[in-house]
Amino acid sequence: MEYLYAFIVGGIICVIGQILMDTTKLTPARILVIFVTLGAILGSFGIYDKLVEIGGAGATVPLPGFGNSLAKGAMKAVDEQGLIGAFIGGIKGTAAGITAAIFFGYLMALIFNPKTKS
Repeated sequence: MEYLYAFIVGGIICVIGQILMDTTKLTPARILVIFVTLGAILGSFGIYDKLVEIGGAGATVPLPGFGNSLAKGAMKAVDEQGLIGAFIGGIKGTAAGITAAIFFGYLMALIFNPKTKS
């Protein structure tokens, strides 16, 4: 059942993004920023954690999960280090994901011939 819940939660997040792209004039980049910001806001209030309990990886892998990780890392670092933690906590909390995105993005750029859309 965990796989089904992850599929449903992740699918709903993706459907929301697709609906926003199809029905609004928002660019994909703005939608991504909205998702990360919404994940951080919901995470700071503890709402996103309930969604993670239900959906597991279906909630942590999409972009709102990244925003949630940023918020949790910042809040944890503020508790431990004070105000400076607000600036370094989010990066510490998401360093592995950021590193993986940069590494695999670079690797794919080496393997394939990236082109910009006209």
